Amino acid sequence: MVRIAAGTLKGAVIRVPRHLRATGDKVRQALFNILGEQVRGARVLDGFAGSGALGIEALSRGAARVVFLESHPVCVRVLRENLARLPREIGAAAISRGLPVGAVNRQWEVLAGPIGRTARTLARRGETFDLILLDPPYRGEWGRKSLKVVVECAMLSPVGWVCLEHACQSQPPPAVGPLGLVKQHRYGETVLSFYGMAP
Repeated sequence: MVRIAAGTLKGAVIRVPRHLRATGDKVRQALFNILGEQVRGARVLDGFAGSGALGIEALSRGAARVVFLESHPVCVRVLRENLARLPREIGAAAISRGLPVGAVNRQWEVLAGPIGRTARTLARRGETFDLILLDPPYRGEWGRKSLKVVVECAMLSPVGWVCLEHACQSQPPPAVGPLGLVKQHRYGETVLSFYGMAP
């Protein structure tokens, strides 16, 4: 289990499937400290969402909308259960920020399936995001592949950020299409790499 670190849902417990490598508390807090006020009012994509801890943390800190992408059936079930326990708190927070009551249920969405397929669904809708949080499996080329999907589906807003979490042993590409690596922060064996659109 992990706990939401800050915001309207501070202290809320998030269940994590046993098989899952969840983002550590220190890394998660560091990520949101770096993002700061950029989270408030942002449209957020939580790719490889797992338990949903990153996206729920974003909701707690004032994100306007979060879309969760996850393919593993157990993770999808646990993610939906985690979200189902939160609507009262998130609804109250939304209303306090002046959002209409009807908007509360549209604050989040779970799309189940591989990231390529679910991203194309979002692309067909014309959805773009201010923050894209990617925590793919550390093994293999998932980091590079997921960045390529972001570019191919034109998912990032012009002034948005992509944060890719990966092992320190792997070096992500310096650029993928118009996405360029801007900065990196290392925490033990984990690195957060931030990408932005080239001017």
